[in-house]
Amino acid sequence: QRNMADITRFLLFLRSFLLFCCLASRFWVAEGRRNVLVIIADDAGFETQVYNNTVCKTPHLNSLASRSLTFKQAFTSVSSCSPSRSAILTGLPQHQNGMYGLHHGYHHFNSFDNVRSLPLLLNQSGIRTGIVGKKHVGPEAVYPFEYAETEENHHILQVGRNITFIKHLVRNFLQQEDDRPFFLYIGFHDPHRCGHANPQYGNFCEKFGNGEPGMGLIADWTPVHYSPDQVVVPPFVQDTPAARSELAAQYTTISRLDQGIGLILQELQAAGHDKDTLILYSSDNGIPFPNGRTNLYHSGMAEPLLLSSPYHTTRWGQTTDAFASLLDITPTILDWFGIQYPDYGIFDKHEFVKLTGKSLLPALEEEVSWTKVYASHDLHEITMFYPMRSVRIGDLKLIQNLNYLMPFPIDQDFYLSSSFQDLLNRTRAGQPLHWFKTLKSYYYRPQWELYNLKNDPQETVNLADNSDYRDVLQELRSELQAWQKKTYDPWICAPWGVLEDEGPYKGSPVCMSMDNGT
Repeated sequence: QRNMADITRFLLFLRSFLLFCCLASRFWVAEGRRNVLVIIADDAGFETQVYNNTVCKTPHLNSLASRSLTFKQAFTSVSSCSPSRSAILTGLPQHQNGMYGLHHGYHHFNSFDNVRSLPLLLNQSGIRTGIVGKKHVGPEAVYPFEYAETEENHHILQVGRNITFIKHLVRNFLQQEDDRPFFLYIGFHDPHRCGHANPQYGNFCEKFGNGEPGMGLIADWTPVHYSPDQVVVPPFVQDTPAARSELAAQYTTISRLDQGIGLILQELQAAGHDKDTLILYSSDNGIPFPNGRTNLYHSGMAEPLLLSSPYHTTRWGQTTDAFASLLDITPTILDWFGIQYPDYGIFDKHEFVKLTGKSLLPALEEEVSWTKVYASHDLHEITMFYPMRSVRIGDLKLIQNLNYLMPFPIDQDFYLSSSFQDLLNRTRAGQPLHWFKTLKSYYYRPQWELYNLKNDPQETVNLADNSDYRDVLQELRSELQAWQKKTYDPWICAPWGVLEDEGPYKGSPVCMSMDNGT
C-alpha cells in the first residue's frame, strides 16, 4: 500500500510539473520572459517630434520611438473615451462590447456582462494585471485588474496627471514580490481638457502642479511653456489667436505627459524589466478641437502608435505605413503571451465572438501590407446620439452618418473651450472663421461620405454622388456591412430598416424595410 501511495504521489507531482512546464512555456519563450506595458494618453495626437512636430518637445517619446516601430497609419475604432478604452481592452468594437458612450456619471454606459476582456483573460491565464490612472470602463467584473489605482479610488487629477504620484504607484506594482509575468496598463489623463471641470487649472490643466500659488506642486515635472505664435496649427483647426492659445496650453500639458512616460520607463528599467517587456504607446481618440474627437474623419481617428519589443531590435527606429487599429491591441497582447482567444458568446442568440483585429507582432519581423480599418461610433455623452460607421481601404474611405438629418452634437467641455466659442462668436458676427468649414456644414452631414485621401487629405470633396466612384461606393458599403454582420452590429439596418433577429429570424437575421425614404 505504501508503494502504491508513493507511486500515486509521484504521478500527481509529475502531472503538476508537466502542467507548470506547459504554462511556463507560454511566457518564457525562446527569447526569454515576457511582460507588457501599455501606455494610453488621453486625447493626444501628433504633437511630438516623433511625428515631425518640431515645436512640441517630447524627449522621452523620442527616446521610446528610437526603440520602437512607429506606425504612421494607426487609428482608433471609435472617437470617444470610454468606448475607445473598452475597444482597447476587449478587442471588440463599442457596438459589440456594449460600451456605447461614456462610463462615468449620468452617462453610465457599461460593457455587456459576458464580455471577456483582456485583463480577465490574462488573470485566468496566470498573468499579473495592473492598472494605474484613468480606467473609465465598467463593470468591474468585466474589467478586473489585480492591482488597480484609478479614478475609482483616487482623484483623477492625482492618478492621471500627477506624474510623481503615478511614478510611485508604478513602482509599487513593479516591486511586488511576484514571479508571474505582468500586464501593466497606464491611463494618463493628460492632455485632456479640464476647463469644464477644473477651470482654475487652465483649459488643459496646464497649471496643475506647476508650483504657482494654489496650483500645487508636482515634484518631478518641469513645465515647458510655449507661446501661441510658436505652435503648429493642425490643418483641421482654425488658425486664430484663440485656437493658438489653446494649442500652446495643450503643448505644456503634453510636456507633463512626456516626462511622466520617462519616469515610468525609468521605473521599468530599475525593476529589471526593460529587456523583457513589450511597450505600446497610443491614445484613445482624436484631439479635442474642431473636426477631432467625436468625429470619424481622419482628424478624429488617426492616432500615434509606438510598439517596442526587446526581442525585435531590427525594427527599432523604423516607421511603417501598415494600417493598425486600436482593436489590434488585445490580439497583439494575447499573441505576445501565447494565449488563445476563447470560444464564447455574448448573447445566447449569437455565435461565438470573433476578434476582427489582428496581432501587430508580424510587423516587428518585416514590413507588412495591412490596408484596412473599420470604425463605429454611437455616442460620447448621453445626449450626443449620432451613430456613424466607417471603413477605409487604402486611400478610399467611407463614412455612414445614420442620423444624418440631425445636427452633429457638441460635447460639454469642447463647447466651453476658447476654440469652439471662437467659431461660434465669429459665425454669429459674420466674421471670417479662418477654418476650412462652416458651422452649418459641420453640423449637417449627408448620409454617405466618400473620400479619396490621397488627393483630398482634409476630406472636403465628397465623392459619394460621383458616378465615377459608383463601384467604389458599392464595394465599400459591402465591406462595411460584412464587418457589421461579423460584429453583430445592432445598427446594421439603420436608418432604412428594422433588424429582426428573434423568433423565426433567430438563426438568420434579416433587415426589413420601413419605406422611410433613406
